[in-house]
Amino acid sequence: MTVRIVLSAALLLSAGAAHAQTIGGNAQPAQQPQPQAQSLGGPVVPGVCLLSREAIFANAAVGRAASARLQELTQAAQAEIDAQRTPLEAEARALEGQPDNAENQQRRQQLALRWQALQQQAAHNSREIEATRAKALERIANEAQPVIAEAYSARNCGLLFDRNSALGGNFANDLTAEVVRLLDARIQTITFERERLPQQQPATSPASDGQ
Repeated sequence: MTVRIVLSAALLLSAGAAHAQTIGGNAQPAQQPQPQAQSLGGPVVPGVCLLSREAIFANAAVGRAASARLQELTQAAQAEIDAQRTPLEAEARALEGQPDNAENQQRRQQLALRWQALQQQAAHNSREIEATRAKALERIANEAQPVIAEAYSARNCGLLFDRNSALGGNFANDLTAEVVRLLDARIQTITFERERLPQQQPATSPASDGQ
């Protein structure tokens, strides 16, 4: 029997996303993994199998490698923003308490424009990191698909459920560990660079449109 399992991008890369810094802002704390539901026992239900996509990513070698690489790229993207933010902050401090004359007003206006441009660059960097994450996740999902199908067939499964949604029962037909083992035998790591996206043009103000 052939089965097609599509790994959820949001769930599969949740471990990697938890480690990534937010571009232009503070890092978000990593979420603690939820404990596996305590088994309530009972008979094995023939044909009903379980799988944890989060555990596949967290434990498979390729998932750990992708998460580490994504963290490197995120830190590099953040460093680009920090390098531009430091002189702007210094200039803002220098303007504090200065007279509100025409010269200083012009300097403040120019500084505000540079801050706005930096915020736009930070948002752009975030979009590039997200695009990088999505592409890496697609590659991992493609590698995992055949081994999930292999484990599914070997256990004579007829249904596959998310293990994390199970409240309890007999977990003898949990495919997760087998899928991790098969995936490790298939691939250990992937390499990728940061995706580059075209810069978004700011919206044109109606007042600036030509007649």
